[in-house]
Amino acid sequence: MIADKENVRGFWMWWPLRLVALFVVLCSAYVGGQFSIHYLAKSSSLRFQAAFLLADAVVCAWLVCYLYRLLVRWMEGRKAEELAWNQQAGPLIFAGVCLGALLFCAVYALLFAFGVVSFHGFGSAERLAVAISASLVAAFAEEVIFRGVIYRLFEQGFGTAVALILSGALFGLIHSGNLGATVESTIAIALEAGVLLAAAYALTRSLWLPIGLHFGWNFTEGGIFGAAVSGGAIKGLINAPLSGPDYLTGGSFGPEASIIAVGVALLASLVILILAAKRGQWRALRFQLRSAEARP
Repeated sequence: MIADKENVRGFWMWWPLRLVALFVVLCSAYVGGQFSIHYLAKSSSLRFQAAFLLADAVVCAWLVCYLYRLLVRWMEGRKAEELAWNQQAGPLIFAGVCLGALLFCAVYALLFAFGVVSFHGFGSAERLAVAISASLVAAFAEEVIFRGVIYRLFEQGFGTAVALILSGALFGLIHSGNLGATVESTIAIALEAGVLLAAAYALTRSLWLPIGLHFGWNFTEGGIFGAAVSGGAIKGLINAPLSGPDYLTGGSFGPEASIIAVGVALLASLVILILAAKRGQWRALRFQLRSAEARP
């Protein structure tokens, strides 16, 4: 258990203080990265846009990870093993990308079965760099912030069940200001992404699996199928528009607000959480606002 390796001292022993400090610093870096990507997407020439966008995304992802490792070392007196680049990192990222892509393909297959997807050939690859860069930054930054900080510290204080509920609710709320967001889309994001990605972290105690899963889901949604990703429209490699009732298509927010996506993600979450419990990764209910006293 990561908390057992802590050597927290002073007022940082109160984990809510760490949560707030980490959240503010990392969110600032994330917002800066998002603004820079939007600026480059609009201002740079098409010839150099792809290279600029991808370089900016890599730098933003690296910055968030670097700040997290640095702050965890300072505040908690330990290495951020959950974000360590070791021999398991690559396979976990690959597995996550494949799982995320597979799950979203399952969503589109079910939407097609319900008659709300129509295929009109291939789209365009000219905006592919936008999809990759946006998916990359969101995957790294949001997983470090919401699973590495919020879920991990909530679990330390309240146990797994409460951490799943609270971190999922916050993840939904943070998307409530997106274009096309509704009460239904906020609940959907909380249930599908908030729970699924936290479950992936609980299973492995590593951020690499949820980072890969997040990227695979978002890129497949926007970069492959050209669907709106949490309200943000991206042209994909396949021209597959949705038309039908909002509870199936997700409306302008995108298929993440669809009841189909919620069902697929919750089913996957249940399987992952059962595996996590069998591996002894489920933390019992508790109420603890301070880290355990550090041993000399």
